Amino acid sequence: MARQTAAVRKAQVKVTARDGVPEMGVRAVGALLALAVTAVHIADQGGITAFNSPDWIGWGYRVIEVGGALTALTLVIPRPRWLGPAWLGWAAGVLLGTGPFVAYILSRSVGVPGDPGDVGNWGYWVGTVSLFIEAALIMLSVSMLWGVRQSHAVDLAAES
Repeated sequence: MARQTAAVRKAQVKVTARDGVPEMGVRAVGALLALAVTAVHIADQGGITAFNSPDWIGWGYRVIEVGGALTALTLVIPRPRWLGPAWLGWAAGVLLGTGPFVAYILSRSVGVPGDPGDVGNWGYWVGTVSLFIEAALIMLSVSMLWGVRQSHAVDLAAES
């Protein structure tokens, strides 16, 4: 009787880990957060055709903008297995959120080369909005990666 109960519990965990959350809805939220990171950086730069100075910061903004669009596409478009693992979009979300978040904190605390004027400028509202969006994207992406890891562990336990 105890073995049957344990087998039923394993089956319940497997169903809960996989089907407990509507995956496409969560992927859509992740994609919208990635696009919001892109939009904030376009707005901060002054538009799609503007370019921040120094040049390395301007190019960094471009990388964030393109990365946000690609992350959103990776999260919402169904992909064949040969394109890579399903968790790739969530890993990109962690990177997309973490990079600008850390860069903003550095630019306001110790400064970055070529842009000493932002040190101490914590009241910039676009930057504050960006921090909230990036933090939300990081938390969602990390939790989804954790869920993928747990689901994989349940799959391995069920196979043995």
